[in-house]
Formats: sequence, structure tokens, C-alpha cells
Amino acid sequence: MPESRMRAYLIFTGSGPILVLSTYPKLTDDRLLAKLRYKGIDKFIAYQVDLDAVQHRYQEAFANVAVDLSGAEDIRVLDFNGHQIMANFSLDSLGDPIKFGS
Repeated sequence: MPESRMRAYLIFTGSGPILVLSTYPKLTDDRLLAKLRYKGIDKFIAYQVDLDAVQHRYQEAFANVAVDLSGAEDIRVLDFNGHQIMANFSLDSLGDPIKFGS
């Protein structure tokens, strides 16, 4: 299996924002979408977040999740506390949205 590059996404779901780390090649990868659907997330607006910024703000948790993702294509939730996520990231720093679902 080729080396997977880790990415961080801020995903706005119907129940609030979550911050995830993923080693899938893109957020709209069918396998990743299947995992989100299994968790009841079939529509979302997401933004890729700078990985260094996430690592800086979530040092210990980031390290633990990164080890868990090492060598696998998968996704893990790093933070599901919407208040904390919104305090950690400026909306102005986010790029173009990734929209999924109709």
C-alpha cells in the first residue's frame, strides 16, 4: 500500500462540527463517505484545515490519533466539541468548502 498523507478536515454536520484526521486520498473518497454515512452523516460542508495548525492546537490527542492512523487508510475524530473547535480555528483561515449531499 502506498504511503498515505494525513489530512485534517473541519466537517459541519447536522449535529455540529467535528474535527477529523484522515489518510484517505480525498474527503469524497467512497470508503470515507461510507464510514460517515454509517455514523449518520450523509450531508456536510467541510474545509481542509492546515495540518500543522491542528497538530499545534491538539498536540497530545493529535499524536495519539496519528499513531492509530499510521499505515492505514481510515478516518478518526480528533474533536467533537463544537465550542472548542470554533475557539481553535478562525473561519477566515478556512479555504473553499467541500459540499456533499443534496
